[in-house]
Amino acid sequence: MSTKSTKPETKGFFEKVKETIENLWDDTKDNAEELKDKAGDKLNSIKKSVADKKETVAEKATATKATVDHKASVAATKAKSTAADVKAKADTKAKEITAKVKTEAASAKKEAANVKAKAVTKAKTISDKAKSETATAKKTIAAKAGAAKTTVRKAVAAK
Repeated sequence: MSTKSTKPETKGFFEKVKETIENLWDDTKDNAEELKDKAGDKLNSIKKSVADKKETVAEKATATKATVDHKASVAATKAKSTAADVKAKADTKAKEITAKVKTEAASAKKEAANVKAKAVTKAKTISDKAKSETATAKKTIAAKAGAAKTTVRKAVAAK
């Protein structure tokens, strides 16, 4: 008798699990390859789309940059002209104020000179008057003193 059995060979539990895992693994590998291909295709289409949009954005950015540069230069020019106008007005006002101050200072000097001249004239007048009064007083005193001397001499001589 032979040792081989005539029954069909039955697979064991672990062999069935092994085959099931192999089938799952093969299916997973196939699905992974399909997903990889789909992702690559999608990535390429997105890259093309982004490249097109990037060119459009670059063109718009260039146009926008030119507009912004122009507006900035216009604003700077306006600011410079305004500053120049303000500076010119300030210079004119400063000159006017300086001229006014000089005029007022000259006027004050003239007035001070007039007051000084009047004071000098009045002082001369008072001095001359005092001198004349002093001279008159001296003459009067001298005359009275002379008369008193004569009276004293007469009185001394009469004694």
